[in-house]
Amino acid sequence: MSLWLLNQLSTFTLAAITVGGTVLVAVAGSVALRRRYPSLARGEHNDMVGVTLGMFGAIYGIILAFVIVTLWTQLDSTQTIVASEATDMALIARDAAAFPPAVRAELDAALSGYVHAVVEDQWPRMRAGQPSYGATERHLQAAFDVLQSYDPKSPREEVFYGEAVSHLNDVAAQRRARLTMAEQELPPLLQVLAFGGAIVLIPLTFLYGMRKLRVQLLFVASVAALIGFSLLLVLVLDRPFAGELSVSPAPYREGALARYWSE
Repeated sequence: MSLWLLNQLSTFTLAAITVGGTVLVAVAGSVALRRRYPSLARGEHNDMVGVTLGMFGAIYGIILAFVIVTLWTQLDSTQTIVASEATDMALIARDAAAFPPAVRAELDAALSGYVHAVVEDQWPRMRAGQPSYGATERHLQAAFDVLQSYDPKSPREEVFYGEAVSHLNDVAAQRRARLTMAEQELPPLLQVLAFGGAIVLIPLTFLYGMRKLRVQLLFVASVAALIGFSLLLVLVLDRPFAGELSVSPAPYREGALARYWSE
């Protein structure tokens, strides 16, 4: 469900639905409860409600902070993995300049096929939460075959050959890490804590009575807006390859890899 929302709706629309919807529900609930129990306006139970609200708010705030920081760290790590994989591909392309023309042409063909497969085939699959190793396996194996069948003829070629092999191994490792990140999502228990906590905390604000209705609605709406925005962050950060704030495949089109897109 979250993948569909992220891929079909803009961040602004999601914000309007999440934050606006949370505030609207909170305000409507507060007004309905106040009309049903007019005595709440006298604030007879504010002491007890204040303690309970403060305790629940502190626990829920810690949980939300933990979840958001974890998801942000995951997004940052995914961006680093993508940038490192593209950098290693670019370094292999530069190292290939030291090889004979025939070997360089075969390696360039394999690298070109790989970056195109990543951006055009694998990336849409990752956005949909269904990454596939097969999308790039043939091109990666072709690059390994070129290097495994080549025997360097000079010390200079040996140096660049060793570097190219090392970078290609790194590409294989980073590809696995990238696809693993595309499959990860917030564990169900943390999802229950993050979204279920809002269901518990927001209704508690209805019980905190204030004589002026406008003041109480401002209080309730402020708490609901903060919770709604936090839940929006959880939603958009949970999937690093989906939505407008997702990791971009731009590194595979830049630098030394740009020539594979102009040919």
